[in-house]
Amino acid sequence: MQSDFIKYQAQTSPHPLALEISHAEGTFVYDTRGKEYLDFIAGVSANSLGHNHPKVKKAIIDQVNAYTHVMVYGEFVQKPAVELCKHLADLLPQSKEWSIYLTNSGTEATEGALKLAKKFTGRTEIIAAKNAYHGNTQGAMSVCGNENQNRAFRPLVPGIKFITFNNEEELKKITSKTAAVLLETIQGGAGFIVPKNDYLIKVKKRCEEVGALLILDEIQTGIGRTGTFFGFENYNTTPDIIITGKGLGGGMPIGAFIAPNNMMSILKDNPKLGHITTFGGHPVIAASALATVKEISSSNLMAETLAKEKLFRKRLQHTAVKEIRGKGLLLALIVDTPEIASQIILKSLEKGLLLFWLLFEGRAVRITPPLNISNEEIEKGCEILLNVINEVSKD
Repeated sequence: MQSDFIKYQAQTSPHPLALEISHAEGTFVYDTRGKEYLDFIAGVSANSLGHNHPKVKKAIIDQVNAYTHVMVYGEFVQKPAVELCKHLADLLPQSKEWSIYLTNSGTEATEGALKLAKKFTGRTEIIAAKNAYHGNTQGAMSVCGNENQNRAFRPLVPGIKFITFNNEEELKKITSKTAAVLLETIQGGAGFIVPKNDYLIKVKKRCEEVGALLILDEIQTGIGRTGTFFGFENYNTTPDIIITGKGLGGGMPIGAFIAPNNMMSILKDNPKLGHITTFGGHPVIAASALATVKEISSSNLMAETLAKEKLFRKRLQHTAVKEIRGKGLLLALIVDTPEIASQIILKSLEKGLLLFWLLFEGRAVRITPPLNISNEEIEKGCEILLNVINEVSKD
């Protein structure tokens, strides 16, 4: 199957891991040889409740038995999508009446959020952060601020300016020409960089001063991964527009952009169909997402996430680990070189532990396990990881 995978399925890199998957259960993935892998990736932060979670699985099966796709987004009343939107709105700060637009992916949600900000403000300039990641379509790439990724695909969307995350001096670039400032709540691809010194509060204040909107990308930080349902709740800031995806679907493909009703309503007229999608809000996907959101919001998983973060930080003390960045179960080990990081990831794979890279910070080793990983599984994975770091350090 590996040869067919390489031959027929378009690849994203010259050297894919090419693990042949048989099945997955809980916090473990199994290959076709029967080998077990403890999953510290969770589908790159997507499998919030691990693999084959019984409540998520039941929701999917029940919905498939009822109906699948019946109509393009926004025309028919479909219970899973409506209930998902209502549940999400109830979990958001109640200072605003929120409206949720369901999409197929995080990158599509980014596109929708940018369109909404431009139409609502009547402005065209967008401010984004250097080394951000908001998706890989042309519009989303335009606000990513990494020329190594972008140069082969120019020209991209015009009117984008960039600031450095956590650099307060550069906030003066936000002016009355700015439609919106788009930031990740915690910078992901850049190395899980958390906002410091009330940075997001200061960005929001500057936006309010000049009439710009604040868009926060919660695709990785949302759905309980940082100890609160949305990451911005940790930093005393409420954005004007929220982008989410990844962990929202419980392993199924989904995204959403979220804004107050009065703002979102401008997409339905002048022109009509200001943002459209065929499969956004798909009933099976929405059912999976609803089950995921209910389980995370009604359980102790978010509080436990912070306790699990402490356990990771305690167990992964090592002279080769220069820093552990991130919050909750969005963590990255920073080592001396990209070569060392790659050795750790690949040797861990051999020993049955799934780890991964970050896009722009080559020295990082990603740790983003399912939220319901047990303390015993954390201990097991950390022991494998420390043994690997010891091996690599000797080399």
